[in-house]
Amino acid sequence: MITLLSHLSYVAITSPDVEASVEFYKNQVGLIEVDRVDGAVYLRCWGDYYAYSVVVLPGDEPSLATMAWRTSSPEALEEAARRVEAAGIQGEWVDDVHLIGRAYRFVGPWGHSLTLHWDVTRHHATDANALDGEAASIYPDRPSRRSSVAGAPRQLDHVTVATSDVDAFAAWYRDVLGFRIMARTVLDEAPISVFSVLTTNEKSHDLGVVLDGSTRAGRVNHYAFWVDTREELLIAADILGENGYPIEYGPSIHGIGEQNFLYYREPSSLRIELNTGGYRNYVPDWEPNTWRPSQGSNNFYRNSTMPMSMTESFPAADGPSATEEGVPEEIRAALLNPYAEQGRG
Repeated sequence: MITLLSHLSYVAITSPDVEASVEFYKNQVGLIEVDRVDGAVYLRCWGDYYAYSVVVLPGDEPSLATMAWRTSSPEALEEAARRVEAAGIQGEWVDDVHLIGRAYRFVGPWGHSLTLHWDVTRHHATDANALDGEAASIYPDRPSRRSSVAGAPRQLDHVTVATSDVDAFAAWYRDVLGFRIMARTVLDEAPISVFSVLTTNEKSHDLGVVLDGSTRAGRVNHYAFWVDTREELLIAADILGENGYPIEYGPSIHGIGEQNFLYYREPSSLRIELNTGGYRNYVPDWEPNTWRPSQGSNNFYRNSTMPMSMTESFPAADGPSATEEGVPEEIRAALLNPYAEQGRG
């Protein structure tokens, strides 16, 4: 079987206040604005190889408009579209994706929009007199100079969505699009999967999925950027605090993947994560491990609790519903937030 997808290339999000979100991304996160087209604002990290990795669109509420994945070849794009349609989902070919061109777009079985593409526009800054972050780097492999914003991410890293059936979601993305399932978390109290991580490459994950007890499909929990070092992540946390932006969770280290993490919110309320560290996994026949919250799946050190706010996904929706049918009353709170107990956060 050919490898279909190579990596996450961009996320498109909606915001009720595009200008507030864009200013935050530019001045606090350290992204660079590269274009505006029909109300959409295109941004990139200083180390992104392509023209952009984040698109901010106007919308009534924060949401994930689409997550885009670059295929491994033009042939892989055609094959991926064929497999999606063979699985009973009808997508569409679009020829006008900004600076990408032809792409295949569809809505997956749990309501998330995906955009698959091969063609890209690569970014190579050339004007040495441009503003910091837009200027050419002295290092040939870098698409532009390192950002002058403290703790600015080098690249887009992953996206984590929400679904009513974690295991079925992971299996569909594995069987149809070729993702590798790397690990999952099952409650200590009951055989309920609440989290899973998948990857298209050697990273521990570039797609995460959390259990969603609402009746609203297609929600997103967060998306993440990559910084080079743990020190940069800590500096980013320091600067956010100094500038009056609260940190939602972290800094700490996840058990699954072993990445350093920091979670905070942008003005629309959408959650952002900074990541660094972690391991690489090149094993082609990897068998995913099952973790329990008590083993430190979320917090490597098992010495804290995760705030209930972290269970919020976007857009807003009703509370837990059908996914809790038959769940004993004594574990309902654990299903809402399996990391609320000290030592699991």
